Amino acid sequence: MTEISQAIKSYQQGMGRICTKPGNIVSPKPCADNSFRQYGNPYQQYRQNAINTASPQELTLMLYNGLVRFLKLAYQGIEEKNVEKANNNIIKSQNILIEFMSTLDMQYEISEELFLLYEYMNRRLLEANFKKDLTIIEEVTGYAEELRDTWEKAVKLAKQQDAVR
Repeated sequence: MTEISQAIKSYQQGMGRICTKPGNIVSPKPCADNSFRQYGNPYQQYRQNAINTASPQELTLMLYNGLVRFLKLAYQGIEEKNVEKANNNIIKSQNILIEFMSTLDMQYEISEELFLLYEYMNRRLLEANFKKDLTIIEEVTGYAEELRDTWEKAVKLAKQQDAVR
């Protein structure tokens, strides 16, 4: 969860880098004390570094990947009749959708359409959480995967165009 939380905070900060320490406010400066080493796990350090150095486009892709992952874990939780696992992962998915809705630039026509789609997905997840309905999770996962795949293609295309220039 810390990776997604960090990604969301970084996403909110735009290109700024953040440093979060327990009890402190979020700062747009890099961590001077290398607090990411507190994890002690080289993989955790790598993940934290990837988040701190990612562009807003890459952070959005990370969030889409997290959304898909949490939806699949929610599905698994429902299958296993593990209510807590299902609930926690549906809520994590909803948090990502809410983040997407709150960061849309509404001056673009596509933003309004995306907002409506995210809102629909969020409502369906509320229903899925209440009913523990696998069909709804599958439906929302399909939308999330399609959005993620489209965003991934857009990021690759933008990088290719930037390389040509």
